[in-house]
Amino acid sequence: MKKTTQILHPNYQPPAGYAAVQAGVFKASTIIFPDTSSMRARYGDELGQQYTYGTKGTPTTFVLEEQLCALEGGRYCCLVPSGLAAIALVNLALLKAGDEVLIPNNAYGPGITLAQSELTHFGISYQLYDALNPSCLAAKINAKTKLVWLEAPGSVTMEFPELIELVRVCKSRSVLTALDNTWGAGLAFKPFELDQEKKGDGIGGVDITVHALTKYPSGGADVLMGSVITRDDGLHALIKRCHMRLGYSVGLNDVESILRSMHSLPLRYAAHDKTARALALWCQSQSQVLQVLHPAIAGSPGHAHWQSLCTTANVNGNGYAAGLFSIIFDKRFTHHQVDAFCDALQLFKLGYSWGGPISLVMPYNLRSMREGQWPEHLKEGHLVRFSIGLEDVQDLQLDLDQAFRQTLAI
Repeated sequence: MKKTTQILHPNYQPPAGYAAVQAGVFKASTIIFPDTSSMRARYGDELGQQYTYGTKGTPTTFVLEEQLCALEGGRYCCLVPSGLAAIALVNLALLKAGDEVLIPNNAYGPGITLAQSELTHFGISYQLYDALNPSCLAAKINAKTKLVWLEAPGSVTMEFPELIELVRVCKSRSVLTALDNTWGAGLAFKPFELDQEKKGDGIGGVDITVHALTKYPSGGADVLMGSVITRDDGLHALIKRCHMRLGYSVGLNDVESILRSMHSLPLRYAAHDKTARALALWCQSQSQVLQVLHPAIAGSPGHAHWQSLCTTANVNGNGYAAGLFSIIFDKRFTHHQVDAFCDALQLFKLGYSWGGPISLVMPYNLRSMREGQWPEHLKEGHLVRFSIGLEDVQDLQLDLDQAFRQTLAI
């Protein structure tokens, strides 16, 4: 046998009983079948529960899907290239021309843009609703409404909605619910069992979760990936078939990176949370700051809803609240001064996303994000969001302090 052929057909096969802490990385587009009967038997597997082609999964992706289901309390998981791709997959799998989707007015911006552009082009209408007002949601549900998006807390402004009541409204109208659970990460609360502490309530939980694995599951600010999880057989079938028809797949090296990080997720999440709370409280004491937006801080919009749902999720009773918070600077400062504050920070880097090891800062034009309206429950000023990394809390506080004194001294 020529060397070129030997390279392509090695004799070595890994032993069946081999085991290690980390799952093996199986990269494949082509999957080899042992014989034609096996190939034909697997051909009709539309839901990708057997190995037929790389886009339908390998042992590596199956391990991550199983871990994510255990984390969030689901049964079925589809992996996609990003969190936004997860939102798109749910919309395209469940909606058709003539349907309508309702989205919180404080939801992740690109998800709203997707509805305004692509979904509208497909003949799917949308409405925005006030996430802090279940009555507003109830009033907007109509015969065309087939899907309601939920987000806890809201993007950038961090309002925590009354999730159980929102889900109750949807279930009473037989409308499906999909929750962006990126912030909660499967740790802050149980999305499929929202009423677990309210015996006899019977509301259950959401129908679907999406999760930007780019954030806390990755933890390294170097991987883009998303997931869609459900407990329902029929919903999974719709989502999985759409997943395959769209040709969604993820890189196996990226899956390996997230698998390596999953073991430390609860520890990292708690560390981000602890430092974020300390810094949010410190910012609250600064005279330049009108309002601090953090679900676990008293006075923040929806704090009581966060307290009701999230403080039962861990044994110390403090709850989970991730590592994000926003502040609103007094409007006597100019946009240029606020930008100068962000630029003066040394440990905080200017960048989008969150959940990684490095702390980030980002100023936002909230009025443009909310269709020209300033939310009534927020004090009017200049909004800046912080994503807290894994640096020492005292170092981060000193960095904030020097930026305050350098650019926003009173």
